[in-house]
Amino acid sequence: MTYYFDEMINRKNTDSIKFDFAVERGKPEDLLPLWVADMDFRAPNEVIEALESRSRHGIFGYTETKPDYFETLREWFEKRFGWNIESSWLVKTPGVVFAISAAVRALTDEGDSVLIQRPVYYPFSSSITDNGRNLVNNPLRYSDGKYSIDLDDFERKVREENVKLFILCNPHNPVGRVWSREELIGMGDICLRYGVKVVSDEIHADFVHEGYRHEVFADIKPEFRDIAITCTSPSKTFNLAGLQISNVFISNQELRRAFIGEIRRTGYSQLNTLGLTACKAAYKYGGTWLDELKSYLKGNIEFAAGYIEEELPGVRLVRTEGTYLLWLDFNDLRLDHDKLEDIIVNKAKLWLDDGTMFGIEGEGFQRINAACPRATLETALSRLKDALYDACNQRGTEIK
Repeated sequence: MTYYFDEMINRKNTDSIKFDFAVERGKPEDLLPLWVADMDFRAPNEVIEALESRSRHGIFGYTETKPDYFETLREWFEKRFGWNIESSWLVKTPGVVFAISAAVRALTDEGDSVLIQRPVYYPFSSSITDNGRNLVNNPLRYSDGKYSIDLDDFERKVREENVKLFILCNPHNPVGRVWSREELIGMGDICLRYGVKVVSDEIHADFVHEGYRHEVFADIKPEFRDIAITCTSPSKTFNLAGLQISNVFISNQELRRAFIGEIRRTGYSQLNTLGLTACKAAYKYGGTWLDELKSYLKGNIEFAAGYIEEELPGVRLVRTEGTYLLWLDFNDLRLDHDKLEDIIVNKAKLWLDDGTMFGIEGEGFQRINAACPRATLETALSRLKDALYDACNQRGTEIK
């Protein structure tokens, strides 16, 4: 490999939410954090060099993008996904969550119903309820270690709740599904039938594992393109979340006009200068870095799967098809929520994402961020093993 992902980089005292704010978030100071979805790897050298060059100029005034910015995006999405975008579709925002909340306000009225599929990335819920909309849940089905969509329930909820907007997560965070073309068509056709608009969060699209393919929802059918807002960002792919940049694509002129109008009402205009610089450099030069990173992450996921199967027989790793997030099922251990949390936090000294953050459907699950040096992941799993064995021995049971 050209890039060295085993390097242990000290992120303490960098104002990192992941590493420096345990106490402020109600956690003990000495936890090993594998929770929030940013990576413990440096961005590609070309991105760092572009940021350094821009910084040396020393002036950080209002900044916009020239046509080469869009051209870089166009080449990336065409090469990686076979998706041919047009410059008129692009709306730049300071983040995908910002974009989702703006879309909720732009495309629905207070009291309208918005549908999500829990367990799912928790800001989806707050973007609905904080804006005075009615949250409708089409819970994912979980069977034999895999999640699927209940299309009958999906259509019933859309019809009975008069759903106006569906927030799709693909690849799905936290369960790791990469929805198939057939699944997306099933949901999309229902949305067309009932006049439902779709906000498609595709921020993890670059992390689809071998044997699976990411289908851009808006590119499956011309009719889907006309109802879709597609949210993308380099933030997960290249570890740029703190630079506040996302690229949203809306081909329907009426939807785009409504979306832009809502952004204007927030008072937001030009994006972060360094975010735009990093985005263009990442998509232009970061392909090799990403390919090597995905190979490294594949090794991390395979290591974790093997370790869990051999050393933690009472814990199940949900089969992952995309993202660098692991969804662990602890339900076979029959530990109540508080006991499991105590074991993870106070015994294993780990900071993970409690599954209930993603909805009640996440009860008994934990999300682990595997985008770290393998030594960190090994330490975390070893701590988890020791803590679980100690806890089960104390109550006279076995992990099985």
